[in-house]
Amino acid sequence: METVPKPGSNVPPKKERLQAKKKKPRRYWEQETTGTAAGASPGPPRKRKRNRELRPQKPKKNDTSKKFRISKKPRELKSPGPQRSLSGAQDPFAGPAPVSVEVVQKYCRIDKSKEVPHPKTKTRSRLAAAEAQEEETSVRAARSELLLAEEPGFLEGEDGEDTAKIRQADIVEAVDIASAAKHFDLNLRQFGPYRLNYSSTGRHLAFGGRRGHVAALDWVTKKLMCEINVMEAVRDVRFLHSETLLAVAQNRWLHIYDNQGIELHCVRRCDRATRLEFLPFHFLLATASETGFLTYLDVSVGKIVAALNARAGRLSVMTQNPYNAVIHLGHSNGTVSLWSPAMKEPLAKILCHRGGVRAVAVDPTGTHMATSGLDHQLKLFDLRGTFQPLSARTLPQGAGHLAFSQRGLLAAGMGDVVNIWAGQGKASPPSLEQPYLTHRLSGHVHGLQFCPYEDVLGVGHSGGITSMLVPGSAEPNFDGLESNPYRSRKQRQEWEVKALLEKVPAELICLDPRALAEVDVVSLEQAKKERAERLGYDPDATAPFQPKLKQKGRSSTASLVKRKRKVMDQEHRDKVRQSLEQQPQKQEKAKPTGARPSALDRFVR
Repeated sequence: METVPKPGSNVPPKKERLQAKKKKPRRYWEQETTGTAAGASPGPPRKRKRNRELRPQKPKKNDTSKKFRISKKPRELKSPGPQRSLSGAQDPFAGPAPVSVEVVQKYCRIDKSKEVPHPKTKTRSRLAAAEAQEEETSVRAARSELLLAEEPGFLEGEDGEDTAKIRQADIVEAVDIASAAKHFDLNLRQFGPYRLNYSSTGRHLAFGGRRGHVAALDWVTKKLMCEINVMEAVRDVRFLHSETLLAVAQNRWLHIYDNQGIELHCVRRCDRATRLEFLPFHFLLATASETGFLTYLDVSVGKIVAALNARAGRLSVMTQNPYNAVIHLGHSNGTVSLWSPAMKEPLAKILCHRGGVRAVAVDPTGTHMATSGLDHQLKLFDLRGTFQPLSARTLPQGAGHLAFSQRGLLAAGMGDVVNIWAGQGKASPPSLEQPYLTHRLSGHVHGLQFCPYEDVLGVGHSGGITSMLVPGSAEPNFDGLESNPYRSRKQRQEWEVKALLEKVPAELICLDPRALAEVDVVSLEQAKKERAERLGYDPDATAPFQPKLKQKGRSSTASLVKRKRKVMDQEHRDKVRQSLEQQPQKQEKAKPTGARPSALDRFVR
């Protein structure tokens, strides 16, 4: 008898239907893991059935016979495959961009050639971390050179033409309109001669005339900030840490004005000042006076830090070394003395000329110093410890004023003529054989300064102020966090707060700033000796060796003495070995080749 099949008997089970519905198509960026037939889409990954019979059983607690599988082949690290994006495209330039080793070395500040003798483990790890951090910083600085889009300018003559014969009018015609506007003349013959000074950002200009005229302006936009007449002789002007404060050395005392021309302070302790210099990282205003005193004024607190007597008569020649903040003074006996507020005596004295010194200038790197004297000599000196003259040139008229640019150009004012010499690069000294540019003014020169971050030379003379165009004199790129010429009022205020927090103490001014990071071994040994005398014992001395007590008759008196003697002999060997390593090795005399050995060679010393 045939039975009727039940409805739904041919329908597949519920699990198989769910598997058919959950079937996902393969994306075009996914790779096939299993081989499929041509034209067929790969199915979903199937779960492998676990074979319970082949599963290894867990060992019992009391079972101590554990078996470990030792692989004979070493484990191979799988190299990561090519990085792919969501679209499946491969990056042809994977990883960080390569950096030139020469560029990285330029920004490196750690000398790896100097090794610490016998460092401890903790010291070695700290040095390794510092070197790794310094290397990472150097690489980042080298990569950021791509953001420095500006390049230094230059001036080249056509067909071997001498660039010293190129006039300022020709340069103004050749450059663009914005650069041509930087060349101008201020006819102020009524109140001359003039001294001038640019702000640290290079945006503002201050000048003062001998007959009391003082003014400050934004020389780029030609907007006047203030203009006053102090009704007294003005000998020098200097901007302080920002363009809002201006120091003026008047006939009797030192006066401080703001950018509106309002007098803020009158410093009577700095009297008869002839020259002014401001140290930006120390907030110190240095003044040289007719009485022969060099005075340091801390403008952040308004106190006199030091008043040093140079004992050389009237001081009228002064400049600063931007590298180490040392003040250079020129004297009438032909010497140049180097001063620091931490010392009452000069750090060094250099005999430069046979007559009196008329002008002194130091390049921004602190490597070279230029001097001119009454003997009509212009000399370049090396300041890297030797203080020896590198080159000299006799001028028809002695240079009364000198100035270095940010890229190492040297300007000299001789009467009503300004000569500029250029070198091979930023760190190389200028060549005094052939001038780079020459310009004649309408009056005698009384002040020179290159404008920071602009190819401009400001000249103060008896007829007013002249702004010259000097291609390639300034650094083309500026640090926006340090000296930003386009900063706003809020940015300037924040920069002032940060600069005050990072102010360097005046006691740290020395010839070699790198010596501050080294250990003063002599002072350290003296302090240890005084401490041991005060306490009656040396707390840092190592305790004598005491052997540990052993059992079974191994701590007898003879055994203890033997172990102590062994340790003492080992320490003595280490000291002898260390002393031999420190002694210079004697070079053996080269014996002539082919000579027969003699029995008397043993007595040769």
